[in-house]
Parts: sequence; structure tokens; C-alpha cells
Amino acid sequence: MSGRIYARFIAQMGEDRLAVAVDTPGFGMSDTPEELPEISDYARAMAAVIDALGIEGPVDIMGYHTGSLIACDLARMRPEQIRRIVLVSAPLLNDEERAAMRSLYQPILPSLDGEHVMKRWRSFSHHNLGHGLDLEAVADMFPDGLLGRNRAWYGHRAAFNHQPDMGLPEVKQPIMVINPDDDLVQFTPRAAALMVDGHIVDKPEWGHGFLDASTSDAVALVRDFLDRE
Repeated sequence: MSGRIYARFIAQMGEDRLAVAVDTPGFGMSDTPEELPEISDYARAMAAVIDALGIEGPVDIMGYHTGSLIACDLARMRPEQIRRIVLVSAPLLNDEERAAMRSLYQPILPSLDGEHVMKRWRSFSHHNLGHGLDLEAVADMFPDGLLGRNRAWYGHRAAFNHQPDMGLPEVKQPIMVINPDDDLVQFTPRAAALMVDGHIVDKPEWGHGFLDASTSDAVALVRDFLDRE
């Protein structure tokens, strides 16, 4: 997906602060990296965004799935500037689980009959339907998922190559991990033993797309955490 998943969220969050959603390189309208990126490359790109916006700090950041890995890397990269961190799920996988994920998220080659698009749609609708999102809402989101073209697997590759502990033991800033009922729900609780200053908020009533389906509740949860002294 692209920064579109945050559109409704930042519209409300931005009422009392600057809120920006970034298309990760290779997704949305961002340029595709010339070489296969790693999580550290994505983190440097996000640091460049902060600099381009002229923000000297402090900065609060939020990451979703692969974005959670990027956020942790950015927090370690700029410990004095990054203040608080919100993670949506934590992809903490062991070697066997990583191998299974690599097998699942292989590059999808184009086919003349359009089956490659249908495969994307079946996966997308499977993960996003329910938890407050109907078919029309999911269909509206789907085109943004295609903007990554046939390079959407770059993000998954980088995620599964990253260090198993996400670098969480090295992140000193306060962290809130939101654990919705998505495809990482069984892995996210592992973050509790790795965080220096963090907590997990279980949200079984939320799933993929909760930033659209439960926007006001998500904003309230995140704002409460970010506004703590």
C-alpha cells in the first residue's frame, strides 16, 4: 500500500499538529529505488523527508507492519530527534516463519489473462474485508496497492531480511505497539520482552484497514500516547 492508508487518520491527527504520511520508496507515487532496498535504506529515506520538511525536532513517528521496522531503525538512527514511536504490529519472526513468509510473498509475474491482478485482489480482499470495512471500501483502497507495480515485493524482501529482534532492545524512546487482529497478531506479543520502554495495546476488534474503519478511535489512542509528558 501507500501513504493512503493514513489519509483519514492524518486528517484528524493533523488538527493539532503537523501530520504527514509518506509513500515508502517504490510505493504510491514515490520513486522506485535503483537497487534492492533494505530496511536501513527506507529509514534513511524517511530521515531525508524530515530534513526536507525543515523539521528540527522533536518528531513522533508511526509505522505499519514493514513500517514498524523502518520506524525502529529511524529511531535508532536519530535518537535525539525521534521522541515517541507508534507501531502497528511487530513482525517478529523466527527463521522458519521467515522462510514461510518469503515463500508466500514472491514476485508476481504479469499474465495476459490478468490473473496476476486477480491474485493481488484475492489476497487484498481476504486481509481487509471485515472489522468495519465493506467491499466498497476495500475496492476503493485496492488501486493504491497496485501503485507498487511489480516491485511491491521489495518491501517484504527487506522486512524478511531484517534483524529478527527489529532492533527493539536498542530503541530507548517510549513505544506503543498496537496489536490488531491481522496476519501478525500471533507474532506481535513477542515485542513485550524486547522493548526497553514500551507497551502493547491489544485491539482484537480492529483488523487491516482500522485507520479507515475506526479512525476516531485510532486517533484518540495515538494522541493520548503522544501527548503524555
